[in-house]
Amino acid sequence: MEKSFSFLRACFKIVNWSTLGAAFLMLFTSCEKLLVEEPKFMVVENFFNTASEIESAVNAIYVPLRGGNYTTYETSLECQADYTYGRGSWAPLHEYKGLNDANISRVASLWNAFYLSIRNANLVIQNAPKGKSISQADISKYVAEAKFMRAFNYFQLVRNWAGVPLRTEANMTEIDLKRSTVDEVYNLIVSDLKEAENALLDKPSDVGRPSKWAAKALLADVYLQLAKYAEARDKADEVIKSNKFSLVSVATKVDFQTKVFGPELVSTTEEIFYFKYTRQIGQGNYMLWITNHPSTNLFNFGGAFVVYGQNTESFYRTWDDNDIRKALWEKVNIGLGANTLISSKFADQKAVDQVGAGNDDPVYAYADVLLIYAEAASMVNNGPTAQAIEAINQVRRRGYGKNPTAPSTVDLVLANYTADTFLDLVIRERGYEFMYLGKRWLDLKRTGKLKDVIKASKGITVADKHLFWPIPVSELNFNKALDPAKDQNLGY
Repeated sequence: MEKSFSFLRACFKIVNWSTLGAAFLMLFTSCEKLLVEEPKFMVVENFFNTASEIESAVNAIYVPLRGGNYTTYETSLECQADYTYGRGSWAPLHEYKGLNDANISRVASLWNAFYLSIRNANLVIQNAPKGKSISQADISKYVAEAKFMRAFNYFQLVRNWAGVPLRTEANMTEIDLKRSTVDEVYNLIVSDLKEAENALLDKPSDVGRPSKWAAKALLADVYLQLAKYAEARDKADEVIKSNKFSLVSVATKVDFQTKVFGPELVSTTEEIFYFKYTRQIGQGNYMLWITNHPSTNLFNFGGAFVVYGQNTESFYRTWDDNDIRKALWEKVNIGLGANTLISSKFADQKAVDQVGAGNDDPVYAYADVLLIYAEAASMVNNGPTAQAIEAINQVRRRGYGKNPTAPSTVDLVLANYTADTFLDLVIRERGYEFMYLGKRWLDLKRTGKLKDVIKASKGITVADKHLFWPIPVSELNFNKALDPAKDQNLGY
């Protein structure tokens, strides 16, 4: 069944460009134009008045992240993981010495994309409450969605660049903004998400929009990043106890490819917040082109195979062969030796373009919430609880093709783990479950395990400068409140 729903179509069409064209088409011009230039054809008082107009503006928040941008972001993070390597221009990412010119340019484009999405969110937050022909309920809903997405963007920025300029609806016309502290960025993120969880709908009108449960899941992840474990546990538990989500049962590798990550899925019981894609030219998931090799026949437009693994790595060798997720690594000689592994997690043999695969991007699925809960609950208790063990066992059972909610022979036993060993277990399980979603590097970094894990797996000492990406030169040149000597990240 082909996907067909209004939000996905709207995200591609966006709006009648006679009114909002310049505001949202300038995706990759200079930072100065992206962040401060007044839209050439937009007259605010004539546009942000009706629910349909504001919804069109909300849809524009997603545009900078779509196409290849968010998948390029995930790939940049995956190439730095302990179980993967980058090929070609991506190779310096797994050398851990800092970014070269090609990757500095690449992450600068991601910075621009996140900030353009933030800019479009700010337009909604600022102008929706002024609408003259829209209900207060609709205003609240759309502003909450914009704040969810603003928080989402800043969460990516702060984890990869540390403190960044905070551009909000209150300072949109200001060119020169200082670099805010990490704490200041997180304060805005948490504030936005608290508002979002209270105002977003229990079930959005369109598949692909965030619900209150998506806001709670993202907030749980933010609290985990901040080591606020009780808050992370409780927020994840709210999602679990809602009984609105469950893991999709599988029995084979093909089940994972079709029932969990399949290109023809509209939604599943485990979807919390996904970027939605469809089989239309330029409107699909770019990850398949990035990861695939033409010989696999998993993607009918070949592939660039820029990220790969090796079956000689300890992460892969110690992975139980009975775990079906391991089979999603396929042994493929891409010219780098017979031990090379390529991911077959995402497959679409009926794509219509290199950026035309139908597979959605599972940004937050139910497994995220279960594993956030497991980690946070154990950290609060200084050791795993029965509920924490059950949460990770649900993810583990599904990985082995078992009923996720029924006791099984692969279950972990509470008495076998301390706080430290259980944390290692959760991080490993997250690696199995979220491969190629850009989470492994960030997990290792936030838990303080990164340098030891990379040294053990690849024999490389991670340079301190490699822990964060450089502030783009264009931002430093444009924003006079930034001092290139003081505000640039270490080593750049």
